[in-house]
Amino acid sequence: MRLRNVLVAAMALLAAAGPAVAQTTFTVHETEITDQKAVFATVESPNVVAARARIGGTIESLSVRQGDMVKAGQVIAVVADQKLLLQVRALDAQIAGLQSTLAQAKINLDRAQTLYRQGVGPRATADQAQTAVNVAEATLRAAIEQRASAQQNLNEGQVRAPVDGRVLTVPLTTGSVVLNGDTVATIGEEPFLLRLQIPEEHALFLHAGDTVRIAANQLGAPGGAMGTITLVYPQIQAGRVVADAKVTDLGNYFVGDRVLVWINAGTRPGFVIPAGFVETRFGLDYVRLRESSGAVVTIPVQRGEPHPTAAMPDGLEILSGVQDGDVLVHP
Repeated sequence: MRLRNVLVAAMALLAAAGPAVAQTTFTVHETEITDQKAVFATVESPNVVAARARIGGTIESLSVRQGDMVKAGQVIAVVADQKLLLQVRALDAQIAGLQSTLAQAKINLDRAQTLYRQGVGPRATADQAQTAVNVAEATLRAAIEQRASAQQNLNEGQVRAPVDGRVLTVPLTTGSVVLNGDTVATIGEEPFLLRLQIPEEHALFLHAGDTVRIAANQLGAPGGAMGTITLVYPQIQAGRVVADAKVTDLGNYFVGDRVLVWINAGTRPGFVIPAGFVETRFGLDYVRLRESSGAVVTIPVQRGEPHPTAAMPDGLEILSGVQDGDVLVHP
């Protein structure tokens, strides 16, 4: 029994000495705490752009559907107009005939010039042959330009995405008849952003460049995410200020998705410490305080809201129990 008591005492001493080696400290300092208010924001596209048909006709092919990602210039649909195709074919036949006419005019010109140089043919005949060649060449050039114009109209049947983004709506289907200017698809430009609706009493505290915090478990991020306000709109609508915030990796979420966001709502003095220095026992929160004598005592504290920052990602506000200059020991 005596040996057992000795072993238990030795283990207790080792357990008490072990944490002391691994202890780290944190000095409490009063700092300016930014009060935060929870508001709802929606995932929005900076611009919703319509991909429109440039010619009238029938949708011959449609290569996208709602939710697809597209690049600027990508062909998303083809509008076919049989009249344009027949016009191109007719111009091809006309060009072939004009090329034959030009070839014959050049043969006549060579013959007339040869006879004129030999002195057996009049100069007027050679001049008429030269004029015929010039007319045939001009007519051929005009037909080629006309054919290029018809081909351009035919090529404009390709409906291209105007911007990089995600296809939001496709109101038509293959075989639908469209007119010049009809919308084939609407595309939400990327990158997406958060659009906040903020009560007007907080407008004075809101500035471009402020940090916003996405609430935990929002947008699939268990620990939340951080964003930056890029634009505060100068007009108040229905008692609310509208602001845009940039947050990375919003491209995989629904446009219009509602998200809980914490924004700045003024500052006040307070104490923020790393959450790892707080231990909870039986529903009460405690920290270990090193006194001036070097002794470490455990004192109760009142926990506040989390205040994460870039320098202290697990920052936690302490409402009472600590003072400026206190040295905390990691439990």
